[in-house]
Amino acid sequence: MQVQAILNRIEKQPGFVYGAVTLLEDAGQFVLGIDIRPRARSRAVCSGCGRRREGYDTLRARRFEFVPLWGIPVFFVYALRRVDCPTCGVKVERVPWAQGKSRVTTTYAWFLAGWAKRLSWKEVAKVFQTSWDTVVRSVKMAVAWGLEHRNLSGIRAIGVDEIAWGPGQNKYATLVYQIDAGAKRLLWIGRERTEKTLRRFFAMLGKERSQCLEFVCSDMWKPYLRVIAELASQAVNVLDRFHIMAHLSKAIDEVRAKEFKDLGKKGKGAVLSKSRWCLLKRPENLTEAQDVKLKELLACNLRTVRAYLLKEDFQWFWQYVSPAWAGKFLDGWCKRVMRSRLAPMKKVAKMLRAHRDLLLNWFRARGRIALGAVEGFNNKAKLTTKRAYGFRSYDLLELALYHTLGDLPEPEVTHRFCG
Repeated sequence: MQVQAILNRIEKQPGFVYGAVTLLEDAGQFVLGIDIRPRARSRAVCSGCGRRREGYDTLRARRFEFVPLWGIPVFFVYALRRVDCPTCGVKVERVPWAQGKSRVTTTYAWFLAGWAKRLSWKEVAKVFQTSWDTVVRSVKMAVAWGLEHRNLSGIRAIGVDEIAWGPGQNKYATLVYQIDAGAKRLLWIGRERTEKTLRRFFAMLGKERSQCLEFVCSDMWKPYLRVIAELASQAVNVLDRFHIMAHLSKAIDEVRAKEFKDLGKKGKGAVLSKSRWCLLKRPENLTEAQDVKLKELLACNLRTVRAYLLKEDFQWFWQYVSPAWAGKFLDGWCKRVMRSRLAPMKKVAKMLRAHRDLLLNWFRARGRIALGAVEGFNNKAKLTTKRAYGFRSYDLLELALYHTLGDLPEPEVTHRFCG
């Protein structure tokens, strides 16, 4: 079977026919050139109004990059026609295999965008012998098409969180995920983590869809809570379990750091030396050496140990089924913490008391939405930025996260290349 016959089966071009296929040597490597010509007596399509018009003249032959074959770069070779359009004036014709002035075929752009979900953009460019800019433009095309054609109906549960990005401090992005049991994806990303940022998401979602929300999962960041209470007041606001436990871990670390400093002044700092991860990790995740170190610590009467035991005791909170009984446990736990004379732990207890009702919503939502999905998505988002060695441009960050986490639709095609 000839190359032309294969292309006519998998990449048919309405109004055009494939001509000669030539193997050429270009810059020390072989490339495959595939000539394309318009069908006899066919008129060109105006790139302005999309109507068929009479020809004006023909430009020099141009190469359009196509999906490689056997590792050999492939190009469509075609001399674009100009049309004399009574509406738009003299315009270059529109061709079905490429968009606008792009020198990359749409099929190849989708192929590169598919690989850009698996590899870093730099690696994709290297493997397929193209430029990094070409890969970025391909991803941008895929994201733009996906955002335009995605379905935003039926959203009942969302999760709101933020991630740090790029070099330097105070660079944050707000991410909103759909976390319905049967649909999980990134819905929106906005610059910074302010009240104004989250309002832009609800403006995008629209008042009608916002009023259909049943659950909103978030952390205790006050700007987020204010906007959720105002624009999605009918929804059950669930506080994310991961962030609550993160506050407890941070409090333990503060107690440990201060006590380590105090013991060091007395020449007894070795007791808490190399103990940080023993106290912050879950017991089932400890290494053998960490497990031995933790047992040694638990035999000591230290403020750090008391803070650790209070944190581990709080784990029982998540085992309750009834919000009422969970509330009684929370009240009792907070009382014990307030008597502990551990300032960082008391600060967390006060914070949990202030958000008691929102905290108990966790039990009302359990089993109805994917409560762990937000943190899972955040880990994937961090992996995406890490794989790119960090982003210096927010626009590139937004593009990459939509592409990898947005579950965006793709157009139906006759043949899907392995991408």
